[in-house]
Amino acid sequence: MMTYLIPALIILITVISMEMVAWLAHKYLMHGFLWVWHEDHHQPEVEGDKFFQKNDLFFLVFAIPSAASYIIGLSTPNTWLLYVGIGISIYGVIYFLIHDVYIHQRFSWFKQLDNPYSRAILRAHGAHHAHTGKEAGESFGLLLVSSKYFLKRNKKEH
Repeated sequence: MMTYLIPALIILITVISMEMVAWLAHKYLMHGFLWVWHEDHHQPEVEGDKFFQKNDLFFLVFAIPSAASYIIGLSTPNTWLLYVGIGISIYGVIYFLIHDVYIHQRFSWFKQLDNPYSRAILRAHGAHHAHTGKEAGESFGLLLVSSKYFLKRNKKEH
């Protein structure tokens, strides 16, 4: 039992930490000097015309530390790095499913989810995309959203 507890904790802490890493990378790198890769994601006319965007390069960027963690964790005594790599991978899958599949509907695997959390995620991401430029953005995270996005926008909404 205890043998699995430490790896599970490392994986869980890594998944949670990746939300913070993603927020920081999104705010300061993607909306900073790497805007050249991220800009097409904020342009709906480009987003609808092409399946792949320059923004998709960030999946490769985030895959590098995950792959390195797997390789180092499996080939050295630092096996804890394997669990960090697994945590980064799990966050990557969660991000892909929520951001690309659910929010942007790049794949039609599932449609509108109807619960307060999924609606808050959609509102927060919509608020982020309301800014088409590099500056003056908001809501840079994915899983952790401000409480203001949980508020009902009108009486028709649940």
